[in-house]
Amino acid sequence: MRAKLLLFDLDGTLLRSDKTVSRRTLEAVSRCRERGLIVAVATSRSEQNAASYLADVRPDALIASGGALVRLRGETILRAEFSPEETLAMVAAAREICGAAVELTADTAEGHFWNWKVDPAKADAAWGDSIFDDVAHFSRATMKLCVLSPDPAAAEELARRFPASDCQRFSDGDWYKFTPKSATKEHAILALCGKCGAAPEEAVAFGDDWADIGMLRLCGTGVAMGNAIPEVKAAADAVIGTNDEDGITVFLEEEFLR
Repeated sequence: MRAKLLLFDLDGTLLRSDKTVSRRTLEAVSRCRERGLIVAVATSRSEQNAASYLADVRPDALIASGGALVRLRGETILRAEFSPEETLAMVAAAREICGAAVELTADTAEGHFWNWKVDPAKADAAWGDSIFDDVAHFSRATMKLCVLSPDPAAAEELARRFPASDCQRFSDGDWYKFTPKSATKEHAILALCGKCGAAPEEAVAFGDDWADIGMLRLCGTGVAMGNAIPEVKAAADAVIGTNDEDGITVFLEEEFLR
């Protein structure tokens, strides 16, 4: 397989169910890098919440906050944000539509803010640092806003209220992410490719959830995990083993490391 760029989602893809990356996978990714492939992580997590995994994987490039932030070898090449005024209006709308006690998170350049009911670090030791904020009057430039809504109709109403945003649901819960319309993984990949000298056709992308469908379709080879939702598998060129079966490792060894 001819490729220059490898793109890995984190949760449900590079990360196993226990939120670790297997030693075998880390070694395979490292060997691919040694053979000249550009390694990138493309995640809906904020940069801060992905930090511990980035230290292990050591990617050349990072796409974070669902595509709102792109870095290549430490250089920021894209950052898309809602203005402070837009953020404040979205928070107010979420509290109106979903209730004043709605749980929200916000990714900013300063950190990951969350009005959590239960400290996420206590619920999941693998979770990165989050800054508690009641967000009732949150008005910062925000790359990604997430809203917890068990009612899909409420999330759909919020998306209609803000047509300049991209709304995606996460399949493992009732969280919906909102980013600027241009802040998707596929838009981020185009920006990254323009900077690193690889065409989208020379990229191999791995994913499992709704937010990954666009990048799997864009790239020359889209690879769905065995644990991916059916829509992702339908959009992919190949389906491999699950994230708990070292599916990525087997694929890399067969395609690039023989």
